[in-house]
Amino acid sequence: MFAVTILGNNSALPAYDRHPTAQVVTIDDQLLLIDCGEGTQMQLSRYKIKRGKLNHIFISHLHGDHYFGLIGLITSMGLLGREQPLHLYAPTGMESIIRLQLEVALTTLPYELIFHPLTREELILDTPKFSVECFATRHRIPCWGFIVREKKLPRKVDREKAIAHEIPAAYFQALKQGYDYTRKDGQVIYNDQVTIPNTPPRSYAFCADTVYDERLAEITRNVTLLYHEATYLKDLEERAAARFHSTTVQAATIALKANAHRLLLGHFSSKYEELHDYLTEATAIFPKTQLAIEGVTFIVRN
Repeated sequence: MFAVTILGNNSALPAYDRHPTAQVVTIDDQLLLIDCGEGTQMQLSRYKIKRGKLNHIFISHLHGDHYFGLIGLITSMGLLGREQPLHLYAPTGMESIIRLQLEVALTTLPYELIFHPLTREELILDTPKFSVECFATRHRIPCWGFIVREKKLPRKVDREKAIAHEIPAAYFQALKQGYDYTRKDGQVIYNDQVTIPNTPPRSYAFCADTVYDERLAEITRNVTLLYHEATYLKDLEERAAARFHSTTVQAATIALKANAHRLLLGHFSSKYEELHDYLTEATAIFPKTQLAIEGVTFIVRN
């Protein structure tokens, strides 16, 4: 499974039962938390997401609406007896903030908290099944976006055909990589006889707070699902630029230029109680747009 669950979709001020930014990315058996605004752990409980399965947390930048919920989540994990290490990927100042909060409270965590400072665009997490890379966005302070990329072998094994050709299960991994199989009698079983092409690997890009920046379209080119902040409607383009944020039309334009498969809009301003105009404006440019509604899980599919 590859999916994104929205825990918070609002900008700086919680309003209209919308919370500051937080998302959980599910990929296979792993849960990744992207940003941790105020109230995140309550949202985790509300939507029955097991915080104990979170091993990697990514913080885009050090504006409070993107990390004020972090110290609460970290300490709660300790109170609940967490023992496995927790990896935190964040701008360099994050470590000193967390260390100070723990120090003044005389709190010692029962698990290892491992900091990974974000200092340049690079691959920051690489596992056999997925990878995560970070990229810079243009905001008032250093800010980072993230791309989660699924890893897939090029072929899928047709088990019935493979068994019919007496290929041992131990060789299936090699078949997935495209190798032929030679039987003991010398007969060669060609790979395409017992496999089919795998589906293309999927990807999710999280464009954190940013002014309109066409460079992001290049960075996120061809992603399966693109999240882009859209703090304001199109008539407030000047305000968006002054505050280093984007509008509906600008987010949709980035998705169009990136050739993204789908677009999610989020980081809504508390100026707006209703969100239907967001969808109307964005879909006029990029029809495959959805709103990042809290509690909704969006499947990342080709």
